[in-house]
Amino acid sequence: MTSDALDGTRTREWAGHFADSVHATEAELTALDQQAGDGDFGANLAAGVRAAGPLLDEVAASAGPGAYLGALATAFLDEVGGTSGPLFGLLFQAMGRAAGSGPGLTTGALAEGAAEGLAAIRRVGDAAPGDKTLVDALAPAAEALRAAGDAPPADALAAAAAEAWRGVRETASQAARMGRASYLGERATGVPDPGAVGMALFFASAAGTVRQLAPHLAGN
Repeated sequence: MTSDALDGTRTREWAGHFADSVHATEAELTALDQQAGDGDFGANLAAGVRAAGPLLDEVAASAGPGAYLGALATAFLDEVGGTSGPLFGLLFQAMGRAAGSGPGLTTGALAEGAAEGLAAIRRVGDAAPGDKTLVDALAPAAEALRAAGDAPPADALAAAAAEAWRGVRETASQAARMGRASYLGERATGVPDPGAVGMALFFASAAGTVRQLAPHLAGN
């Protein structure tokens, strides 16, 4: 493992920051989804991180990143209702596979996992960039990780988060072609896609807990 690779402890911290970020912003996520969806996205994402908590705690302290990402995948694939939960689970599953059983998660493995997760989500959800879905945040994040090359994982993840938030903001001007928002027509115009917000929240949480969505949605 290189000194720059994310070890199991740091990956567990990332998962914890993601859970804290979801709980801190659940009300904002719910408000967004009430305007552009079924109104249950915040609750579903919160259910996912709550379900993941005990599974993460069961992972051995000496485990590598793959075990923690696998625990996230199990929680979201098995315990979360709605559409977005299982899609997040597919990303976590792909990232866990890319991490393998090794002690460290490199930028290359992060890029591989994000790309494979994006491909799986697109196969299952049949969504493309521009459809106003979580793909609009994940696709630029995956590209940022690929472009990061040999950069330290922390730097690569910061770039991925920045690109994911940019993708989120772009969804506000897009017409939804998938999911509940596609039935709302102009009522969803001007509202960022909640699933994309949740995806950006995941990448941003690698650097710490996100306490408020508003600054990221405004581009500050």
